[in-house]
Amino acid sequence: MRLDITTPFTTVLRTEAAVHVRAEDSSGAFGILPGHADFLTVLSVSVLTWRDMGNREHYVAVRGGMLSVHDGRSVSVAAPEAVAGEDLHRLEAEVLTRFQRQVDEERAAHTADQRLHLAAIRQIMRLLRPEPGHAPTVG
Repeated sequence: MRLDITTPFTTVLRTEAAVHVRAEDSSGAFGILPGHADFLTVLSVSVLTWRDMGNREHYVAVRGGMLSVHDGRSVSVAAPEAVAGEDLHRLEAEVLTRFQRQVDEERAAHTADQRLHLAAIRQIMRLLRPEPGHAPTVG
């Protein structure tokens, strides 16, 4: 099978030698073999594992992303960030920890932005609402 893993800035992996791919989404881990049905899923922050024709395992840490299977012969992953490596323990200990911290920081920033947005809307509504006892003036 062909396996492509890309980020917005680079191609992390491109091989024709994949015989098995293991990845993880919100429902858990899953495997892909040649002939797999077309498939599209959102990946979790995880380590994608793939096995080559010599039965050797290889690893790529992904910071989420989209995985698609096309015609049972091609697996494509588009991730915001990905790091290939042969040391599974280092990828899990260092890279996944960093990726998860980045995701948590992005969520916290998004939540703070949402709170500011809601506070601004509430303030605008207070200013637009007429004060009690004062009828709105008509032209």
